[in-house]
Formats: sequence, structure tokens, C-alpha cells
Amino acid sequence: MEKKMLRIGHGYDLHRLEVRKPAGKGRAFVLGGVEIEHDRGPVAHSDGDALLHAITDALLGAIGEPDIGQLFPDDDPRHESQDSRVFLEEAITRVRDRGYRLINLDATVICERPKLSGYKELMKANVAAGLGVDGEQVNIKAKTHEGVDAIGRGEAIEVHCVVLLGRDEGLGKRN
Repeated sequence: MEKKMLRIGHGYDLHRLEVRKPAGKGRAFVLGGVEIEHDRGPVAHSDGDALLHAITDALLGAIGEPDIGQLFPDDDPRHESQDSRVFLEEAITRVRDRGYRLINLDATVICERPKLSGYKELMKANVAAGLGVDGEQVNIKAKTHEGVDAIGRGEAIEVHCVVLLGRDEGLGKRN
């Protein structure tokens, strides 16, 4: 019987949402690499893609690496307006360098507005392509906060992500 080593990682991200520039501080509303029409957007140093940030942290956490803020600090001008796919690419490269592969990913996006049901399949396809995996390995859910707190008032977006990684015993550069 073939032995597998499994690793689980959890990622989380939260961004304040404000009126978009130039009237406010909000950026374009991007989730999973998909730009979504909305009058508000995340306040962030990078592009503020909370979904890709949570996925990046989940991947890094599963292999015991530093988090996204340590690898890509928000006080580094090189990351100003950075496309979050760059962060995701670095995380999946580190995962593969360790000899692991993504088994599955499950993410929950929580925001009151905009409604995301029409965008989930495109986000899923973008995430799967960015990770180099089959779309069946990626699940993205969208929930509201039922009008409760800053998220429920449309002032923030929150994302949780869990990943399961596997590798064949003996593979990878480090344990």
C-alpha cells in the first residue's frame, strides 16, 4: 500500500470595503482574479484580492512557511497594486518544491454585496488554472453575514480557506 503524507492549511483574509477611487480609497473589486462590478472595493496595498490572499496563506500554512504578510509586506513599495496571482504563484511553487500537491481546496467568501453566485464558476476556474489543478479540486462558496457587523453592512469582505495537500513518502526537498 502506498503511503501518503497529508498536510492541512487554513487561510484567512479580511479587507475593509470603501467607495472606489477616485472618490474613496477602494480599489477595483477583484476576487479570484475576477473583476466584479461594485461601487466599493477593498482598501489594500496590493490589488486586495481577499480570496487569493486566503488561499495563499492556506497553502503556506500547510507547509509551515511564513504567511503572506511576511513574504510580501505591505510596507514594501514593490507590492503596491501587485496582482495577487503573483503571491499565489509563489505559494504553489513552495508547495511543489516541498514535494506536495494540492488534493483539494475549499473556500468561503463572506460579503453582503455584491452577490457572487454569478461569478463563482469563473473564480473557481481562475483559481484552478493558477494552481495548475483540475476544477474539481477547487470549491468556492459565497455567504452573506445577514446584516450583522461591518461585513453585514457592506463595509468589509472576509474569506476563509482550507487546503489539503498530499505527497508520496520520500518526495520533496524537506520534510
